[in-house]
Amino acid sequence: MSDKKYFGTDGIRGRVGQHPITPEFMLHLGWAAGQAFKRSGQRNSVLIGKDTRLSGYMFESALESGLSAAGVDVKLLGPMPTPAIAYLTRTFRASAGIVISASHNPHHDNGIKFFSHEGTKLDDALELEIERWLDKSIEVCGAKELGKASRVDDAPGRYVEFCKSTVPNSFTLEGLHLVLDCAHGATYHVAPKVFRELGARISLVGSDPDGLNINLDVGSTHLATLKKAVVEKGADLGIAFDGDGDRVLMVDRDGSEVDGDELLFIIASQRHAAGTLGGGVVGTLMTNLGVELALREQGIAFERAKVGDRYVMEQLVQRGWLVGGEGSGHMVIRDCTSTGDGIVSALQVLLALSRAGQSLSEVRRGMSKLPQKMINVRVEARFDPLQRGDIQGAVRKAEDRLGSNGRILLRASGTEPLIRVMAEGQDEVEITRVVEELAAVVENSTA
Repeated sequence: MSDKKYFGTDGIRGRVGQHPITPEFMLHLGWAAGQAFKRSGQRNSVLIGKDTRLSGYMFESALESGLSAAGVDVKLLGPMPTPAIAYLTRTFRASAGIVISASHNPHHDNGIKFFSHEGTKLDDALELEIERWLDKSIEVCGAKELGKASRVDDAPGRYVEFCKSTVPNSFTLEGLHLVLDCAHGATYHVAPKVFRELGARISLVGSDPDGLNINLDVGSTHLATLKKAVVEKGADLGIAFDGDGDRVLMVDRDGSEVDGDELLFIIASQRHAAGTLGGGVVGTLMTNLGVELALREQGIAFERAKVGDRYVMEQLVQRGWLVGGEGSGHMVIRDCTSTGDGIVSALQVLLALSRAGQSLSEVRRGMSKLPQKMINVRVEARFDPLQRGDIQGAVRKAEDRLGSNGRILLRASGTEPLIRVMAEGQDEVEITRVVEELAAVVENSTA
């Protein structure tokens, strides 16, 4: 929503030391969140977890102080994946969960994500409520009402057992050699235990965080290291998480990338065959058209949400469906967890491979991604491109050219002054020409 001052599409994020990612703001944010979350007549508590960034220590302390000043107890989880905080918030019956993380960004960025008491991302109304409290000065509650802080020492073990519980007891990874890339991030100490305890032989990259190397040439946004390791070690496949563990991408035994669109197809098609899909599938406006066509061939309904895992979740809840995801590797499996979870999603893929009796290389052949081309057009100020007549006309002509096996998308970036112009279809040369022509129309329209 445009009237939010601090919250973006996934919490609050920015450069450490620059407003609002400062200890002063985090102190105020902790107090404001405490006021927004606490309910009268009960003892309120909030969980705080973080990824492996050095700045996490500083912000953890500031948030703890602010929450205590609001009269809210704090449970400190230490470095834990984002979805683990969502899960533990539910199991502890906490008022809310807070994650200190900037996900796949480098170490010099950080941010805050919130989960409701149900382990879901906050709705707009609650984010605005927190911002209203941020406009007020901090008022410390009485000395007897101050919140207490404690550490949850068994948080990693609780989460490991939860992840294992999302697959059948009979499921085993015996005989599989997996390479895990933990992005020097929050999964470094839990992901290896999950896959080892399920029987896999594990090799590791990106599993030695030092506070500064999170996502540095490793993880789901930098797959070259994992690809090399899988091929050199002769592993069956590689699994890459991002810094906070809510995304996953894979690499097959040949070192080829398997992105979120393909993983979504693999999970959905095998669940459909097993009778556990629970309806259709939700992707986003950016999901490759090949996913939609391949799912529809199997009689599986497919719908698109706005870009962002919270919007995928909204569509799933609205339709009563269970499976959705993004090309970036954010997967939502609603009968397993309440938010995107990289480890749980990886287990769902491995379960699908086991049921199909095929390797990752083989099962991914069930879907062919269509060529996709995108150009970002920089503009003075963001606007809705489809509200302009000249652009509307150009889009209609382009859609006629591509026909039913092509797709065009124009949308304003949510974070930068850019108009994203994208097309996909059967003919790569043709879609490149279409995108270049549409981008020129957008540029002339803003001149």
